[in-house]
Amino acid sequence: MIDLHSHSTVSDGTDPPAAIIAMAVDRALTAIALTDHDTLEHIAPARAAADELEIRLVPATEISCALDGRAPGTLHLLVYFLDDPDSPLGARLGALQTARQSRNVLIVEALRDNGVDITLDEVLAKGGTGTVGRPHIAQVLMDKGAVSSIQEAFDVWLAKGRPGYHERERLGPEVATGLAHESGAVTVVAHPLSLGLDTTELDRFVAELAEAGLDGLECEYGRYTPEERGALSALAARHGLAPTGGSDYHGDNKPDLQIGIGQGDLAVPDDLLENLESRHRVP
Repeated sequence: MIDLHSHSTVSDGTDPPAAIIAMAVDRALTAIALTDHDTLEHIAPARAAADELEIRLVPATEISCALDGRAPGTLHLLVYFLDDPDSPLGARLGALQTARQSRNVLIVEALRDNGVDITLDEVLAKGGTGTVGRPHIAQVLMDKGAVSSIQEAFDVWLAKGRPGYHERERLGPEVATGLAHESGAVTVVAHPLSLGLDTTELDRFVAELAEAGLDGLECEYGRYTPEERGALSALAARHGLAPTGGSDYHGDNKPDLQIGIGQGDLAVPDDLLENLESRHRVP
């Protein structure tokens, strides 16, 4: 069994990379992908731990993409076999990190303008040396008693349309896929139901992405029902996409999800990674 979707303290998880690798070994997984958001900084410490514990690490990241009104929800692309920060996509991720830092300043300023007691230093301390974003701001708000949960922080302050929301620069999925291919990587739509599309609309949207070079679809997702997973597998097959799967483990930030097993019924077979790897391009 494998897990191709997890997050550490380098982005919005609560466990360091080495701990994620150790959990994967404890679950007797044969491969693990650490997919921290919009960065490659997690790969070096994860690889060191994976080498020591003798488990395969699939270098990867998860990119938040621009939808430009094409769907009401969110679109995240999982990018696999990417580990070079000087590659075309790696370099663009560096620029996006700079844009994210500017956004954090704007969010904190907006919260303070609305009477919330929060400072940028507090947010940066919560994020440590990893990628800092809205989940860390939400954690500070919860620590201060301004909200009772991470979800409430987003619902009241940080989600789109709320007082603390600021849009940030994002790549379109076609651009991200092109850069990934130039970098020798492959792209997969993460948790496709987050797009907020009905069955017909989702089919049409996935067809457009497949035509633009998308490689796969995350079908075996930690929070999906067996029926949802089956429908997504059929969707992937219709459009010639590789089905993948993973828990989306975030530690305490998503306490219902565990490495390798999601909510308890996840079991992603090794051959899904083999299928995905067959689409791996060497630049």
